[in-house]
Amino acid sequence: MPKIDSHFPRNVCDTADLPAGFIDFLRPLHEEFTPKQTALTAHRRCILEWSAKGIHPDHLESFAPTIVQRNDWQITVPDWCKDQRNQMTGPADDAELCVKMLNSGAPGVMLDLEDSMADTWPHTKLGVANAVAALHGKLTYFDKKKGRAVGINQSTTVVFTRVRGLHMQQHGVFNEPCAASVFDAALLVYQLDVAKLKHPICLYIPKSESLYEAVWWSTFLKVLAIEKGLGCDAIKCMALVEAHPLAYEMEEFLHHLRHHILGLNLGRWDYMASLGHFMLHDSTWVLPDRNTIPHDVPFFQNLRTLMVELCHKRGALAIGGMTALFPSRSDAALNTRALAVLEQDKKNEAALGMDGAWTGHPDQNAIAVAQFPAPNQLSVRHPQSPQYPDLRPELSGVGKITLEGTRAAVRTVIRYRHGVLSGKGASLLDGYMEDLATDRIYRVMLAQRIKHAVEVDDGSGVRVKHTEEFVAKLFQEELSKIRDRLIVEGDTTEFSVYEQAAASSLLMIVNGEFDPT
Repeated sequence: MPKIDSHFPRNVCDTADLPAGFIDFLRPLHEEFTPKQTALTAHRRCILEWSAKGIHPDHLESFAPTIVQRNDWQITVPDWCKDQRNQMTGPADDAELCVKMLNSGAPGVMLDLEDSMADTWPHTKLGVANAVAALHGKLTYFDKKKGRAVGINQSTTVVFTRVRGLHMQQHGVFNEPCAASVFDAALLVYQLDVAKLKHPICLYIPKSESLYEAVWWSTFLKVLAIEKGLGCDAIKCMALVEAHPLAYEMEEFLHHLRHHILGLNLGRWDYMASLGHFMLHDSTWVLPDRNTIPHDVPFFQNLRTLMVELCHKRGALAIGGMTALFPSRSDAALNTRALAVLEQDKKNEAALGMDGAWTGHPDQNAIAVAQFPAPNQLSVRHPQSPQYPDLRPELSGVGKITLEGTRAAVRTVIRYRHGVLSGKGASLLDGYMEDLATDRIYRVMLAQRIKHAVEVDDGSGVRVKHTEEFVAKLFQEELSKIRDRLIVEGDTTEFSVYEQAAASSLLMIVNGEFDPT
């Protein structure tokens, strides 16, 4: 494989593409909030470094008298958002998918500027433009079969926009980087005509890691709304629990965002990657093959139960995670299996009291919605469950660790990264929708196996250890299979991109680069 730096080109904005007056609107927001974002990301690194030394995140019992045990605050979910039994999500730069999601009948739709999009300026620019058009009800795509443009139907669907998280930066606007969260939210809000919106502006907050970040977001949303000429609490939000430290601070997070937040969502694939990252140095906590992990695995089930209790105690919605296996209109067997897995997964979430699910395909909507009582389950509580449950239960007996699982991980990260290099933030691979979150899981999983020299059967009864050399050999073997397939298909022009993808992914694994970028 060719030598390559694992870091990809920065997202550099072309200021000529920005609306007139926007930089003046953005500048004071950048000057106030980007330095604070920098401090928060430094705090994240400290927490991770402590975990590597055995000081893991834990429940904030010492904070209980000031926040957790107080009963003088509550979150009120407005009528227009009470039914979120399914929130469908997809990349905002894909106008056709956005329109189809908005016409699917899903109670909520999240237009994504983050994980499912490539982090390049053309995609960010297009994604924001599509989100603005969608919120104004004007987004269309040309349907070749129908021979005409298709637009958005009238509906009560709540439309959210997921901006990039605090871990990301936007370059090219000022002499120094701007927090991508600030840039995305400001660019969206600046262009919106509030009079054309059917509900208040709603953002989705990703990748948060602490209650301090809730303080940042609360202040930022207030200032952004005021700069737009709106009331200070006019912008609403949902927030993803995707990082292990935040699992211990959910109630505090809700408290600091109580004037804006509607609920929390368990972004479980990113959460699994984060949990694996924080437990990287623990030889007793090595992730099994991803697709052998049951939907009701204790480290998820304990967190789901806690999320439902804390959210409903405070009046906020609790939304479940994405089911990665996707339906197929061309493969009947896969389609049947995918929808059965979806139904089982969502029944489990509903049984725990969650108010809705996440999906990514219009064909999933009806089944997902049907599993949850209408309009929500805000009355469901778990008062008898542990106040401070074990969120890092032992992995013994969960799933399997196999050579084929390692190969599948290698195969997936190569093909996923090939998609990224080709401008795709998410790719449908072997029936699974793989995005940055699942790519992170596989990279963390491979790093754990290397670090702890995990042994597996090579298929002939011989035990082999995961080493850097062994995993590198698997990368080469999977690359060879890809090359052979391309030769059979008569097109090898993409092979150099696959080589670059493999080299970059392997380098990230060896270098320990598992942050969500």
